Amino acid sequence: MNNYRPIVSLILLITFLSCSKEETEVVEPAQSTLYDLVANSMNYSYLEAALRMTNLDEVLGGDDVYTLYAPDNNAFIGFLMRSGFNSLEEVPRETLKQILLNHVMIGQMEYRDFKSGYFQTAATSAVNGNAMSIYINQVNMRVTLNGESRIVQGNVRASNGIIHVVDRIIPLPSLVTFVLADPLLYNLAVALTRNDLTVDFTAVLSTQNGTSPAPFTVFAPNNLAFLDLLTELGVDRLSAIDEPTLNSTLNHHVVGEINTLSSDLSDNLLINTLEGEITANVTGGASLTDGNNRVSNIIVVDVQANNGVLHIIDKVILPF
Repeated sequence: MNNYRPIVSLILLITFLSCSKEETEVVEPAQSTLYDLVANSMNYSYLEAALRMTNLDEVLGGDDVYTLYAPDNNAFIGFLMRSGFNSLEEVPRETLKQILLNHVMIGQMEYRDFKSGYFQTAATSAVNGNAMSIYINQVNMRVTLNGESRIVQGNVRASNGIIHVVDRIIPLPSLVTFVLADPLLYNLAVALTRNDLTVDFTAVLSTQNGTSPAPFTVFAPNNLAFLDLLTELGVDRLSAIDEPTLNSTLNHHVVGEINTLSSDLSDNLLINTLEGEITANVTGGASLTDGNNRVSNIIVVDVQANNGVLHIIDKVILPF
């Protein structure tokens, strides 16, 4: 009898269970599937049950190659408590499935290959069924996902992919998720959350799809765009911009009731924001022109959230 596979699988499983939280490399040859490794671990019984409940055990037990961000039992218990559920059975099946798919990426991503930026998960947006985006932030080899979940153990190898253990459930992203997670949008986050604003922009942009005014299209100025704005307005900080001006400015970056992808843009396309028209053009690169003929270039496109889409621009749109 050939006992090689069970012995190697046992070694790999023990390594999966016992590695310290900062361990980032497992080098044993992989014989077990992603699902096998999860199913044979007591620390991942919630994940194993959730995969079976959503029939994703068959997906992660098959031949296609995936990267799995694996939450342990503590991560699931925390998620259930924060969400007001007493058990996995209380989570709506489709919601649970999308949450799990948000922990899966097609193909194999080695820990050493992580870099900051937007990628796609196997989850699909409630808006249009397109692949959901995920923001990965890698700083000094510490990797955070959507601003809330951190990889605490990397490179657990399976026969059909790789596992990275995470300390929290990765949230299904709203548009606010990306603004808060992406360091390059820090100044926008500061502007949206200024405590004197008469509109609670974070609450509005967290509106779930299917409830007006969602879905949204958001044109998000990066940090440099806000620094240029301060120079243009002759002020030294965001707090020096009066509330009516900031409110109107932010409204000019949001379009309600529509999820406009980059492929939907065309030359001389009028876009009705929450507070005025801007014009899109695509010749020579996608851009937006405000009422003062100031041009903002779209430098990152189609960041898909569960309640809309975000595009990053290099100049703040002004209402005057």
